[in-house]
Amino acid sequence: MRDLNYNHLRYFWAVAHAGGLTRAAERLNLSQSALSVQLQKLEYQMGHALFERVGKKLVLTEAGQIALDYADTIFKSGDELMSTLKGRPLASRQVLRVGALTTLSRNFQLEFLRPLVGRSDVELIVRSGNIRDLLAQLEAHAIDVVLANIAAPHDARSSLRNHLLNEQPVSLVGRPRPGGRKFRFPEDLRTEPLLLPSLDSDIRVAFDRILELAGIRPVIVAEVDDMAMLRLLAREREGVTLAPPIVVRDELDAGILVEHCRIPEVTERFFAIVQKRRFPNRLLADMLPVPPSANAPQTAR
Repeated sequence: MRDLNYNHLRYFWAVAHAGGLTRAAERLNLSQSALSVQLQKLEYQMGHALFERVGKKLVLTEAGQIALDYADTIFKSGDELMSTLKGRPLASRQVLRVGALTTLSRNFQLEFLRPLVGRSDVELIVRSGNIRDLLAQLEAHAIDVVLANIAAPHDARSSLRNHLLNEQPVSLVGRPRPGGRKFRFPEDLRTEPLLLPSLDSDIRVAFDRILELAGIRPVIVAEVDDMAMLRLLAREREGVTLAPPIVVRDELDAGILVEHCRIPEVTERFFAIVQKRRFPNRLLADMLPVPPSANAPQTAR
């Protein structure tokens, strides 16, 4: 195998960051045809297509994203060399791109990312969104992992893999009751104000089923699809809130809220969703100790 042609790599790097041949050719003062030929030579040498055309756009393939990550490191190292020789050294860092469901507990996200937080050699990029957009970014290699409380759809043709990270109980939490009065589940829900996740939540659906079987029509004062907002409302309002304890862990530790009761047979599952890749991000290796769960749902509910 011939040594890597760094001129070709820089042309590729310029195209990837410019978002297309036209803009990159202008910046490099080359014709588009000449630039295209250099890219083809690099792809031939590497043995992988680096771009695929989607409509009028060039989109990085998985190999292209890996090549771009290395190109970023290589050319950044050149900048670091010059900075070091000038007495202004820079630190080299690895990058992990994380997508997190907008409604996902911030405490859970922090627990997952904690091994990397504060590491000087790691740059974390965290993006929030809905599950459809995040999975599209994952399949386009724009992010490395999606954190969610629902599993990704899976079939024989899918390259997505669900890693079950944790399974948390779900509870009714609220302010301490006067006189230490105990909460009676489910009877007290006939009159107690109730804050709930939205109907898009699996735990809400399971909870509604339990109340329906018990013949109870609760007094619902709020339905919230954002766990961070649900946590704030639980602090501010009288009544009880349905949530995994991890969502309000700080409030429970401080005694602002108490756990009134666990909801039987209702849990929330937390997943790290990755795409099966030939070149996985090495930072994820120690963060996914559990292989794709055989017990994980095979379709998103």
